[in-house]
Amino acid sequence: MTYLVAGLRLLAYALTFLLLAGPHWLALNLGRGALAGQAPAWLHRVFLRLFQVRITVTGTPPAPGEAALVIANHISWLDIPVLGALRPLSFVAKSEIAGWPVIGTLARLQRTVFIDRGRKRHTAVVNTEMSRRLRAGDLIVLFAEGTTGDGTRLLPFRTSLVGAARAAITDGGLDRVRLQPLCIAYTRRHGLPLTRAERPDIAWYGDMELGPSVKLFFARGPIDVAVTWGEPIVFAAGTDRKAATALAEAAVRRALQEAVTGRPPAPAPEMPRADAPVVAAPPILIPAATA
Repeated sequence: MTYLVAGLRLLAYALTFLLLAGPHWLALNLGRGALAGQAPAWLHRVFLRLFQVRITVTGTPPAPGEAALVIANHISWLDIPVLGALRPLSFVAKSEIAGWPVIGTLARLQRTVFIDRGRKRHTAVVNTEMSRRLRAGDLIVLFAEGTTGDGTRLLPFRTSLVGAARAAITDGGLDRVRLQPLCIAYTRRHGLPLTRAERPDIAWYGDMELGPSVKLFFARGPIDVAVTWGEPIVFAAGTDRKAATALAEAAVRRALQEAVTGRPPAPAPEMPRADAPVVAAPPILIPAATA
């Protein structure tokens, strides 16, 4: 893609933003949550269409209005428009992003929950806000690695922010919250499978600058991405937070391995099932935490 073509497509994207910004701002200020969530999803879809990012989705997502905390891996800045295009949702992001030009504004319009990682006590504040949003039926995406990876391997999932699910139960009166594993994997470019050496060209991790990563994205052409919704995990009163996070991590790891290698991983051990299904997929019941 030439710089001229990229510039024209960015202009079309900017015009779309201006067209949607006014109605979106009004919806936010009038408390119309359902309507406010639609504009960011439309904007993300326009971006993906303009820049030829194709998504394949498998698995069963949470039903609209169901309290769900999505536990996902994180590879690139491109994850945001990819996941944001699927349906209305919000993200949890580091507080520094709020001050970034353009991106910070877009994040706030997405109703992003910002966390200050330099303040340990801020996790409790964020968990309270997330629990409030879960009680309202919002879909919250948590990148549980706490940073981005290179697209070929998964970093350990952090458990602290999963406490929002417990807060939604203990403080919000919910019977249970759906923990939803989600895997994102970039699989092809120009229709050809990505090699291990090519994956870092899409990933944005470590000390990589954002500008060169975006420039490389514009230069290299169409991308295919696979999004996999794993089996939901029931988080109820007394659920062991660490065990629940470990199951979500294992589910995302299996999905990433299959997407990257093209081969299904070894069968996972049998998990005890809950009595009642969550939407269309059978849930996994986590044992209660021990003293």
